[in-house]
Amino acid sequence: MEISILILPLLASIISGLFGKYIGDKYSGYITSFLISISAILSVIVFYHVIFNNYENNIVIATWINSGSLLVNWSMKIDPLSAVMLVVVNLVSSLVHVYSIGYMHHDPHKPRFMSYLSLFTFSMLMLVTSDNLIQLFFGWEGVGLCSYLLIGFWFKRETANSAAIKAFLVNRVGDFGLAVGIFLIFYLFGTVNYSEVFTLMPTILNQEFSFLGLEVKKIDLICLLLFIGAMGKSAQIFLHTWLPDAMEGPTPVSALIHAATMVTAGVFLVVRCSPIYEYSPFILNIITIVGMSTAFFAATVALVQTDIKKIIAYSTCSQLGYMFFAAGVGAYNVAMFHLFTHAFFKALLFLGSGSVIHAFKDEQNINNMGGVLKKLPYTYILMVIGTLALTGFPFLSGFYSKDAIIEFAYLKGNTVGYYAAGIGIFTAFLTSIYSWRLIFKTFHGDYNNRNIKIEETHESPIIMLLPLVLLAMGAIFAGISFKELFIGEGSENLFWGNSIKFLNPLSTEHPPFWFLILTPSLILLAIPIAYYLFVKNKLIPIKIEDINKPLHNFLFNKWYFDEIYEVLFIKSSKIVGLFLWKFFDVKIIDGLGPDGISLLIKKSSIKANKFQSGFIYQYAFVMLLGFSAMLTFLIVK
Repeated sequence: MEISILILPLLASIISGLFGKYIGDKYSGYITSFLISISAILSVIVFYHVIFNNYENNIVIATWINSGSLLVNWSMKIDPLSAVMLVVVNLVSSLVHVYSIGYMHHDPHKPRFMSYLSLFTFSMLMLVTSDNLIQLFFGWEGVGLCSYLLIGFWFKRETANSAAIKAFLVNRVGDFGLAVGIFLIFYLFGTVNYSEVFTLMPTILNQEFSFLGLEVKKIDLICLLLFIGAMGKSAQIFLHTWLPDAMEGPTPVSALIHAATMVTAGVFLVVRCSPIYEYSPFILNIITIVGMSTAFFAATVALVQTDIKKIIAYSTCSQLGYMFFAAGVGAYNVAMFHLFTHAFFKALLFLGSGSVIHAFKDEQNINNMGGVLKKLPYTYILMVIGTLALTGFPFLSGFYSKDAIIEFAYLKGNTVGYYAAGIGIFTAFLTSIYSWRLIFKTFHGDYNNRNIKIEETHESPIIMLLPLVLLAMGAIFAGISFKELFIGEGSENLFWGNSIKFLNPLSTEHPPFWFLILTPSLILLAIPIAYYLFVKNKLIPIKIEDINKPLHNFLFNKWYFDEIYEVLFIKSSKIVGLFLWKFFDVKIIDGLGPDGISLLIKKSSIKANKFQSGFIYQYAFVMLLGFSAMLTFLIVK
């Protein structure tokens, strides 16, 4: 049964990719959706056994590499951590597959799209079920490849091609860090298997070596390199620039990347390697700082964006920041809880935005929407549920997971923890503002689209709405249903067991009452503020924008990260590349190599051609020279 969870998505990808033109668009969608749904059902069954029967297993499917001390298996590790990820990946993926049947109905390359989605799912499953770092890296690169294929799916669009290349290249930076980290682990321990590495890790705690001229602890360097990989994949600040551009792909791709695959891989890596990170408080503080910085940065940028998908994309970036600073303060289980709940409401928001875009015939600017609440009533209700969950509205899923992150950061009791909690609270307020801005400008107020008549807008078909309904149920009930299991008192041992290591037990105290009500109060306060600003008095945001034009431009241009990188890396790389091409390649390599030799032969041939004059005395003279040269050579020899 467990192996089928892995094999079915791969089989779906092969069938749709290789035989799609024979079975047709319709059956490609049905077959892939059916197989992924079966995999999702099996994942739920495994999750059930893990919860109630404490089921754990490590199924070795085949030996992959056996060379010297390096033994790498293709295996399927089942424990609470991987079981949670199996449910998240397969449930969301199955709903995205079903949604895509309707959303991609008119696309001429639907079988290829469905094949890529299934391959994406298989790669992520390989990553989360690995029992060693090499198989994890295989899945890691697999999701990177699939993201490139899916972001650039509409390859005739130049923007889609550029976005796909950008995602691929930025992720290579993080992947390089992860690869070096894996090399270092094998160099130090002679193995890449989790169980062996985690057991041997305490043996190097006080060991240092020279790295780039600095004396660093081996454990700190390992943790830092692994985290660089996580930063790239999970779009943390400095390596986040690919994420908003990834919205060039079809909306189902955005939902899958942001809710279940790709960006969650970095969080999973840090949590899976908790037995390593627990021994490096310094790097955990760095993770906390990076996480809270990302959460704040992305929330400020989302305040002024106008593309409906990019607003939700920056929301994902911000929520990933929450997950990382939860891991940074040692609350790995809380990070996983938020990853779990976030999958439902973020997939709901993305697929809901796809329904809106579908109704507006591919329009994505929220300034060109509005006034369609009665035309899209089901989409509106479902997106409101997703928004309430995202903002942490009391008793919805985001309320339990996001507030828990802020509380555990506060209970950490150190300076970094207090800063993280403060920024987390303020970011939650910003999240509520930009989320309701999206809802109000999309559905309320006047109809602002001049290209499409309001009568032409329409609700999505049932095959697109049904996945939204199921995700909405998760957005409502996932938090309250799984809170005790994931983060309840004693859950570190009762549920998570050995899948997560807590060297320092989490605090069992409770924050003061004023702290507990602060975040929900700000979230509730943000709703009337957003309604007043974006529905009742739309002139106020315009005046604020005019008064604070530099600040607005700073946020609208995403803190100018792209422009800075353009100057620092792209333009400088082009200058170096042109120099190397024109000087080394053209003048030295080509000049002294093939071009130089051919030019020499050409000139020699032209000179030699002059001897072919037709005069006998010149031929006799040449023969005499040749005879003299040969005679001289023989005498000297």
